[in-house]
Amino acid sequence: MKTMLKFLPAAALAAGLAVSAAPAVAQQAGQKAPAAPAQPKASPAAIAAAKEILQIKNAAGMYAGAVPGMVEKTKGALIQQNLNYQKELNEVAPIVAQQLNGRQNEIGEGMAQIYASEFTEQELKDLVAFYKSPLGKKLIEAEPRAIGQSMAFMNSWAQSFSETVMGAFRAEMRKRGKEI
Repeated sequence: MKTMLKFLPAAALAAGLAVSAAPAVAQQAGQKAPAAPAQPKASPAAIAAAKEILQIKNAAGMYAGAVPGMVEKTKGALIQQNLNYQKELNEVAPIVAQQLNGRQNEIGEGMAQIYASEFTEQELKDLVAFYKSPLGKKLIEAEPRAIGQSMAFMNSWAQSFSETVMGAFRAEMRKRGKEI
């Protein structure tokens, strides 16, 4: 279960990164990538508090593998388009990954900006105080398990409910003289 919980944020990030690859492909084709929505400028203290919240919640763990992941994804796409360059692309990938190492920190900076635009400086400071409290620490520790168990429950419920829905369809179709 713990492995799945660690995978979930990574999966969400991977989905976001996959979507973000589309603008890069569009740029290669000579098209302009859409600009990211501008965030309102937050105070340095609000940004600092937002960064502290993200650090307390270990948000960096979600995107730690973003650069190598994107390099591998891009390499795979390029190999599919350029099969005769497979050897060279495999050789170039670690070089590109090394050149771009550290760029994942831009994600944390962006996340801090977003938090600082969604919450006031005082709210962010209050959240820092909460996350440092015994209950806040418990939330940080227990929430991933609670989310994982909730997702497992939702999957189990959906499986069971889909059988109920299928039974209802069959019953209604039987009333019409049709067996499905």
